[in-house]
Amino acid sequence: MPRAEQPYVRYVALGDSQTEGLGDGDDTTGLRGLADRLAEHLALHNPGVRYANLAVRGRLAGQVRAEQLAPALALKPDLATVVAGVNDVLRPRFDADEVAGHLEAMFAALTAQGAHVMTLTFPDLGRITPLARPLAPRVSALNDRIRTAAGRQGVVVVETGHHPVVTDPRLWSADRLHASSLGHERIAASLADALGLPGSDDSWTHPLPPDGTPRPTLAAELRWAAAFLGPWLGRRLRGRSSGDARTAKRPELLPVAR
Repeated sequence: MPRAEQPYVRYVALGDSQTEGLGDGDDTTGLRGLADRLAEHLALHNPGVRYANLAVRGRLAGQVRAEQLAPALALKPDLATVVAGVNDVLRPRFDADEVAGHLEAMFAALTAQGAHVMTLTFPDLGRITPLARPLAPRVSALNDRIRTAAGRQGVVVVETGHHPVVTDPRLWSADRLHASSLGHERIAASLADALGLPGSDDSWTHPLPPDGTPRPTLAAELRWAAAFLGPWLGRRLRGRSSGDARTAKRPELLPVAR
């Protein structure tokens, strides 16, 4: 992996709940997440880096584009991450080409302004939650289009989805839709590795030591559905989102606390 030639000084993160940091902390103590953790990696080697996080939970790719792209461009980042699309996959009406079109528009605008842009592909949710197996073709279609759009715009794609460790339940929060603290740490490490930051490597792909965790039972699946899937479906039926009335947690470029 080539080393980063010069330090990045303005990092801006765009996206939804994963980038906001759900699953890594909470709304009382504060959310951390993959973008915060990547900013900390950057600050280890460049204390002058400043970081903004425009992500808001529940946002569709089109909403990320409409709400976050212009503020991101105004901040003139030299590094940006754009991670969105999973919320679209979960909607009844999913159009992979439409979602990819929104992502590519963001890729193009940011790279045209001189930013180094990174994005992720997504794991098959059915490998983590058996009830989500019908979504596998949607995730695959979206990943294919992300790769194509990123290739056209010179965007770095980090392939986080196909490594076996991604199915380890310790990398996922209780809702199985968001990464746990350890999962966010691994994603941040994958981005740092792709950037070639000093001290980064491919250890984020390595399996965790066995801990004897049993495989989910049918009873556990039903409890998960009652605790998380049911409320999520209820919000959809009422036309509500977990991000309603929420704004970006870090809308300005600020120094990174180490």
